[in-house]
Amino acid sequence: MSAVRTVPCVLVMLPVCLLAVGLWQIGEGSWIYAKAGLAQYLLQRAWSRTVAGETAAKPWPWADTYPVAKLTVPSLHIELIVLNGAHGRTLAFGPGYAESSAFPGSPGTTILTGHRDTHFRFLRRLRRQDEIVIETQQRTAERYVVQGSQIVDARTARIPLTPGQDRLALVTCYPFDTVLTGGPLRYVVTAIRVPSVLPLREPRSREPAARGESAPRR
Repeated sequence: MSAVRTVPCVLVMLPVCLLAVGLWQIGEGSWIYAKAGLAQYLLQRAWSRTVAGETAAKPWPWADTYPVAKLTVPSLHIELIVLNGAHGRTLAFGPGYAESSAFPGSPGTTILTGHRDTHFRFLRRLRRQDEIVIETQQRTAERYVVQGSQIVDARTARIPLTPGQDRLALVTCYPFDTVLTGGPLRYVVTAIRVPSVLPLREPRSREPAARGESAPRR
């Protein structure tokens, strides 16, 4: 009679542990997208209160930020509420306004930052002459046309805030598809302000479900 061979416990537990880690990673990724989507819904409501005249309208009672503008890219069907401040806790909920730059709608260069895997994922699809609309708190619509994009090193590069030039800079981390975070590279899209009578471009396919100088930030 042959002896019964036993399977070491570690070989049994290893697949279970790997499955658990995989499910945790999937759940964490799903939560990031769900949080971003829910936040934009609440921010839309706060933005409605903002344009109605409320000052620093908080999207939820404990929020330490508030809407300052609305960003629209007609050709990509993108609509996002822009929050005050370009801090990590702010960017988790939406793109942020870098306070060292010109306030949205004001003369000068305005810098907006966002995460590459959620709100600013669409930056890779922007092309020259694409239109970007910034709706201000005063209900004015400032229109910009994309001039180009570049990859820079945040440790050495600077976005010039040249007086007399009305520009918009959209900044996110790079590369877009890497699993690593915290790298020094940034993807920067630059657009210039144009007259509001500029005709709209035809929409492309819908985005799939997702005073000196200032340094590029994520």
